Amino acid sequence: MAFVSFVGRVLFVSVFILSAWQEFNEFGTDGGPAAKALKPKFHVFSSHLSTQTGFKVPEVEIKYLVAAALALKGIGSLFFIFDSSLGAYLLLLHQAITIPILYDFYNYDVEKKEFAQLFPKFTQNLALFGALLFYIGMKNSMPRRQLRKKPAPKSKTT
Repeated sequence: MAFVSFVGRVLFVSVFILSAWQEFNEFGTDGGPAAKALKPKFHVFSSHLSTQTGFKVPEVEIKYLVAAALALKGIGSLFFIFDSSLGAYLLLLHQAITIPILYDFYNYDVEKKEFAQLFPKFTQNLALFGALLFYIGMKNSMPRRQLRKKPAPKSKTT
């Protein structure tokens, strides 16, 4: 059962690892295509957030956001493969930050082509988020192994 669990974690994390590897190879000096795609979406998200909540998002270079996402995906994936809850929490953090920014279907009308492209990707990533929550819940609900105490030696009576 432990081997099947390990294979399942490797297969689950392969989405994150392959994505991080591709972004790493294309990173370059400016953050690569990921930074170019993220820049307009981040500006729309930050302006939407500031108009709705009044909270001003600080100016950040997009290549640093891409690098942080790479780090969260890479480190979280490695920890998750080796059955660490920390890896699941790092991947959850990555998903919680990137899902609303990258898959902004809410900015488009239902009949638009962009909505039809973004909404399925949003729901897929939401399913990954749910699977990570399920993993954490299952991991926390399992009782820890307790070391068995050796019974105290009985004293001999003569």
